[in-house]
Amino acid sequence: MTSAFTRTTSRTVTFTHPFALNGVDGVQPAGSYVVETDEELVDSLSFPVYRRTATWLHLPRSDGGTNRGMAMSQTALIDPDELDRVLQSTEK
Repeated sequence: MTSAFTRTTSRTVTFTHPFALNGVDGVQPAGSYVVETDEELVDSLSFPVYRRTATWLHLPRSDGGTNRGMAMSQTALIDPDELDRVLQSTEK
């Protein structure tokens, strides 16, 4: 039995306008958000390749408090392709 190696990468994205995504309740305000991507190593190849397994968006506290990378009220599973489309549309 082989064990799957996984890794999580994190990045910050900035929305210049309010936005909505499937998997996220309601319209979210413009601002910076942390996105985490989980990936697993594909072990059947002779070189390291990772396959994305999940993409998560960290949402700020719903009480209006600041989001300093700590107090999160919700983490939503999102579609990374939809995230890219929404980010591109808010840049226009």
